[in-house]
Amino acid sequence: MRLPSIENMEVDGRRIFLRVDFNVPMEGGAISDDTRITAALPTIKFLREKGCKVVLASHLGRPNGVDPSLSLEPVAARLAELLDCEVIFPEDVVGENVETLAGELPPGGLMLLENLRFHPGEKGGDEDFAQALARLGDLYVGDAFGTMHRAETSMAACVQYFEKAGVGFLVQKELDALGRCLHEPSHPYVAVLGGAKVSDKINVIESLANKVDHLLIGGAMAYTFLKASGVEVGKSRVETAKLLLAERLLERCREKGVKVHLPIDHVVNSSLEATELARVVTEIGAEDVGLDIGPATVAAYATVLGEAKMVFWNGPMGVFEDERYVAGTRGVAQACASSHGYTVVGGGDSAAAAVQLGLADRFTHVSTGGGASLEFLEGKELPGVKAIRVKARL
Repeated sequence: MRLPSIENMEVDGRRIFLRVDFNVPMEGGAISDDTRITAALPTIKFLREKGCKVVLASHLGRPNGVDPSLSLEPVAARLAELLDCEVIFPEDVVGENVETLAGELPPGGLMLLENLRFHPGEKGGDEDFAQALARLGDLYVGDAFGTMHRAETSMAACVQYFEKAGVGFLVQKELDALGRCLHEPSHPYVAVLGGAKVSDKINVIESLANKVDHLLIGGAMAYTFLKASGVEVGKSRVETAKLLLAERLLERCREKGVKVHLPIDHVVNSSLEATELARVVTEIGAEDVGLDIGPATVAAYATVLGEAKMVFWNGPMGVFEDERYVAGTRGVAQACASSHGYTVVGGGDSAAAAVQLGLADRFTHVSTGGGASLEFLEGKELPGVKAIRVKARL
């Protein structure tokens, strides 16, 4: 199913309510990474060229009411720099003043609303807030893939009140890339899953077990699987309550003919905070903590990835933020990036790692949504997608 997009909607000269994801990292009141802003530029530029009057809306962080430190004003300033044009920034999200400013926008004009989460109506599908947002535009365009898995008012409830709804270039690109992983897998198909918790990946492992040929596991979640397999993991992080579940997931993969690969060596230390040199071991001692996969594991995983025709990667292989424990993530990322197949990074920490390692442009697609990409691959219909589909009567 292909949703209506700005390319096939009649947008010329119309007022557009554009939901974007400008939830950028901030340090000391300044934007430390503007990737999410630049990702929305193709859609914004297209709408401006069509003479649209564009009202942009986003959240930033998780404020509890109005929080000046989470104002979108720095984002408006950065957007103005990138586009070399004025970006009107009202002091509120909705209301008569905001509606007046939206109505006075010239063709090609831009306005960025204040942080949507400053308004209590953003959570829970508040109908009054939904209708207030809809008064700011004629057409709704969803281009915030990273939040499409959340049923917030600006993502779902408000869509019904616009004349028509569709998606921007970013969301269409995401749906096409992830849809291929979900519905049109090429084999051998390899999934690389890392991160801290098995519980975060249960549903996606269940779904991928029906599609992939190999599952490569790293990160702290590997120790729960190793423990469930009878391997001693010392003081490594283990979700004790999920051991039976991990055992069941491994059995399900065996039943489906999916080859599950677990680390065969490890980079360990006495703790994450320890200052002593990290060590590479094949057996984790009783007082050791596993903090990264070892070089033999990287080599084994790289061999599997070298034969893949499709790769989906979500989650780092270790504590990649610490230079002592980045080698595993770097090695696997390089192997994924070197694959001759269709390669997709599932957002979140893995996308951050790809950027940090300078490898992002070597993947077929790097998703902007960690949670959204996982839920999509679980086979769930994202609330933000459903709202647009229902509006379009598809």
